[in-house]
This record gives sequence, C-alpha cells and structure tokens, in this order.
Amino acid sequence: MSPPPRVRITHIGGPTILIEVGGWRLLTDPTFDPPGRRYNFGWGTSSWKTTGPAIAPAALGPIDAVLLTHDHHGDNLDDLGRAMLSDVRTVLTTAAGAGRLGGTTSGLAPWETTTLNGAGRPTIDITATPCRHGPPLSRPIVGDVIGFALRWDGQHHGQLWISGDTVLYPGLRTVADRMRIGTAVLHLGGVRFPVTGPIRYTMTGRRAVELCQAIRPHTVIPVHYEGWRHFRQPRAAIERDFANAATDIRRSIQWLETGVSTEIPT
Repeated sequence: MSPPPRVRITHIGGPTILIEVGGWRLLTDPTFDPPGRRYNFGWGTSSWKTTGPAIAPAALGPIDAVLLTHDHHGDNLDDLGRAMLSDVRTVLTTAAGAGRLGGTTSGLAPWETTTLNGAGRPTIDITATPCRHGPPLSRPIVGDVIGFALRWDGQHHGQLWISGDTVLYPGLRTVADRMRIGTAVLHLGGVRFPVTGPIRYTMTGRRAVELCQAIRPHTVIPVHYEGWRHFRQPRAAIERDFANAATDIRRSIQWLETGVSTEIPT
C-alpha cells in the first residue's frame, strides 16, 4: 500500500494559497496586483490594498486548477489574477461567477461535488461548501460565495477545507455535520466598512474559535486577515482569541508566513 500523498501549502498573500498534493498544484483566489490601489466592492464600499504578493504569477509555475471562492471582489480576484485564469484548464467558482467569467470556468452550488482526475495522480473530490459574506439578507448586496472541501484517499485527519469569505451562521455550521475536517483554512479579519458601521462581513478570531469547537480540525490555518484596509482584526488579535480557546483548538493553529512552503499533516 502506497503512503498517502504529502500536502504542501504556500501562502502567497491574502486569500491566495498554493496547495500541492500528489502532483496536483491548486491555487485559491488569485490576487497578484501590486499594493497601492483602491478597489470598489459595490454599494459604497471600497478598500486599499496595502501589501503585494510574495510570489509573482510568472514565478509560480503551472497550475492545474483554480479554486475561486468568488470573482466579484478585488481582494479575492484582481486584475493579474483574472488574467491568469485563461491559462488554467480547470477554474471552479460560484454558478453566478462562472456566468460572468465564461471560458473554462465551471460553477458549483453549495454541496455540489466535482472531481479532478489525472494519470499517476490521486483523484481529488472537490465539494463546494456554503458561505454568507455578511449579515442576514445581505446576499443580494454582497453576492454569492462558496468554500471548498478537498478529499482524496489516505487522508488521516480528514478533508482539507477552505472556508471562503463568510461570517459564522447556521449554513456554515453544517460543514461540521456533513464532513470530517482535517485542515481548515479560514478566511478571517473581521471585515467592516465605514459606510455600514459595525456590520461584519467575515469572521473574527472569536467566531473562528466557535466554529472550530464544532468542526474540531487537526490544523487551523488563518488567512486573508491583512494586506487591506478593510480588515479590522490583525494577527495579534486573532492570536489572543485562540489563546483563550480549549487546549486542542489552541494547539491546532498554524501560521503560514508568506512565500514560505509548509508541509501540512493530513
């Protein structure tokens, strides 16, 4: 019996990570624009990008698939990220996003599954998971978002899950009921905008701890909490929230430095 494939994750910046497993190279939410520009997110909201990527697209190498949680916000898909999509055979995103992007993009509804197959490589089942990128009834304003759960043979602790930009709500909690999560890549930062006051559009560290109490992942990787002005909870605050969690959750957190590849237990 062959050993399970090793998983290596490289945090490029923001929500963008490179996942390498069994010969596959998967990229999440491509954001490669340089810093210093303001992006409009709609309905009077906008933000400045303050940090650029650790790796340029030209230095990234070939990509087998892009997992795009949503296409309509510049902090998850920017101009340089959008330009690279035409060079990737498989691009998975929301159904609405696939309609906007066209080309080889495929849309998934929450809990819909597709499969990556390749000669000499493990089969990977990719399931879209639910997200809500804001308060109740905000979907017509903020648009559709999905997360992604990846399953392949040999996973000891459970699936690798990318949460996507979301708040903690009952739909997100269903992940704990339907899946066993080994590694949870959580989009945090507690996003807020001046025009909408105290309303949050992504999870804080405290909400992430609450989620982890339900899903009990072996490894928690926070991403997408810095590099833009609309984030309201930096790493130090997230660390404080996890410091107050139960021992197993506190020990599960793993910080990825940008541009550095890290092997993750599966």
